[in-house]
Amino acid sequence: MFFLTAVGLDTFQTIILPRRPSGRLRITRLFFIATWGSWAGLAKRVKDKNLREEAYGIYGPLSLILLLALWASLLMIGFALLYFAIGSPFQDMTRSPAVTYWQHFRSDIYVSGTTLFTLGLGDVLPRSLVARALIIAEAGFGLGFVALVIGYLPVLYQAFSKREVSIALLDARAGSPPTAGELLRRHGFDGGEEAISILLAEWERWAAELLESHVSYPILCYYRSQHDNQSWLSALTAILDACSLLITSLQGTPVRQAQLTFAMARHALVDLVLIFHLKERPIWQEQLKIDRLPSEDFRRLCGLLTKTDIALCGDPASEDRLREIRALYEPYAHALSEYLGMPVAKWIAEPKTTDQWSRVAGLRSVAEGAKRKELLEKDRREHESILHEEH
Repeated sequence: MFFLTAVGLDTFQTIILPRRPSGRLRITRLFFIATWGSWAGLAKRVKDKNLREEAYGIYGPLSLILLLALWASLLMIGFALLYFAIGSPFQDMTRSPAVTYWQHFRSDIYVSGTTLFTLGLGDVLPRSLVARALIIAEAGFGLGFVALVIGYLPVLYQAFSKREVSIALLDARAGSPPTAGELLRRHGFDGGEEAISILLAEWERWAAELLESHVSYPILCYYRSQHDNQSWLSALTAILDACSLLITSLQGTPVRQAQLTFAMARHALVDLVLIFHLKERPIWQEQLKIDRLPSEDFRRLCGLLTKTDIALCGDPASEDRLREIRALYEPYAHALSEYLGMPVAKWIAEPKTTDQWSRVAGLRSVAEGAKRKELLEKDRREHESILHEEH
């Protein structure tokens, strides 16, 4: 009965209940504790980056299959123990005349399995009313379990697909992998403030959807993005970084939206850290010798944003303000990064020789230059024509 109750509560909390699951001794939580640590430890030993990401990426879908198999196995064992407790009242032609306890339990497991998965072979027959009632109950459990699984998988993959669409769209706006510096640099054009406000409003909603779906279904956190250099964690931290820069260094319309997006994105990070019972890490990781934005990188960021309205180095206190707001979310990002094996976003993109966005922007600049030259030539000819008519 313990197995049946535990599986029933765990399945209800994991699939049906639309809120954060509670309890440290839940089957799902113990399953991920037992499997993820070993899997991540082995994946970290893989030296090839692509193979390592493949290993990490397999875990999410595989863990879902194994979790469903675990639930089904525990249900089957639970009902088999109930049959065994009432004396295994079954007519089984495969039993030998000298029936042992193991033969009894083997028949109970067989009956439980065929009943749970609604096979109904009928080669082992119940000989008591209690056994018949339990078989009917188990058949109902099995039918409900299959229905839950059929309904559970589409919900998971719809949430995953919806999450990945926005991450893919960020590629052209913030680079791959995304960075706050690149995001703001690419919006340093006339009308860029309005564009960045619209983008941050979309990511405020994205963060809210991430919070709702990943808190209800934490298994989605283990699902990796389909494309290289992309992950939901790096995208989220890049947006938080951009909001931090806008909040601490800019005046105007985008700042209000940056505050709203920052609040929602940080909320999502904090709640996911609580889901996995993690401890936040400081922004300067003493053991790993990691600081995402040291002083030299801050100066590089200043130079990168010189063509935008964001003035960093002009204000001596801007670095201190930025470091203060970073402390509100980076500890949680580092905790999830260490646990999931996902890198957080950098502040500045590494230079690339095959930057498609820069190539397209360069071609556009050439086209605009040619068009401008053509207009100037047209104006010159019209001006000469007017002068000729006047003479």
